[in-house]
Amino acid sequence: MSSVEDSQPLINHLIELRNRLLKAILCILLVFCGLVFFANDIYRLVALPLIEQLPQGSSMISTGVAAPFFTPLKLTGVVAIFLSVPYLLYQVWAFVAPALYQHEKRLIYPLLFSSTLLFYAGVAFAYYVVFPLVFGFLTKTAPEGVAIATDISNYLDFVLTIFLAFGICFEVPIAIILLCWSGVVTADDLRRKRPYIIVAAFVIGMFLTPPDVFSQTLLAIPMWLLFEVGLLVSRFYKPRDEDNATADAESN
Repeated sequence: MSSVEDSQPLINHLIELRNRLLKAILCILLVFCGLVFFANDIYRLVALPLIEQLPQGSSMISTGVAAPFFTPLKLTGVVAIFLSVPYLLYQVWAFVAPALYQHEKRLIYPLLFSSTLLFYAGVAFAYYVVFPLVFGFLTKTAPEGVAIATDISNYLDFVLTIFLAFGICFEVPIAIILLCWSGVVTADDLRRKRPYIIVAAFVIGMFLTPPDVFSQTLLAIPMWLLFEVGLLVSRFYKPRDEDNATADAESN
């Protein structure tokens, strides 16, 4: 009898998880259906930073037979997920919230909101700042006699990688806050390791951006500045064990 009762909470959690996943997928599908008619316009908007830098008379090409049809659809699917992020995070939050203390919920709210804004800010920074500079640099350094004609599928893979890299890297303050809050590290430890972290930012920038120092620096410097922001904000978050102990003492 006890084993049946013990299994009930697990079954309930699995059912709740399934419902949350279905709602998340439904949201993405609905957004995708609303955007699919504008798939070509969305692709042109994303390709604009390169198109504006191409030499006169040059254009993008497609080397795949079905690429002109499927590539904009692929981008539209990614955009649908991108626009659904606030709702997806809400579903994650609704699933884990019952397991949190009341004071922990108050701490998580601003983290969820700020993490969403930071991810969008990273993507916007890549689109409006990095792409014009990087594409301008790359198109002007092509050897003489080489015609620049970028394949649309390769371009999409490239920009999605950069979007993801900058979106994730702009989450550095959230990562630092969570590390300090969970007790893995302290803000003082991170301050002492600042020189190593700055070097690590440039190494990460080297791997996640095109092979030139310019674009590497464009990612590394924001990461370093966001690291400093994370250190400042982490002061307002006590380690979780201490925070929970304080809350338990106050409740008793």
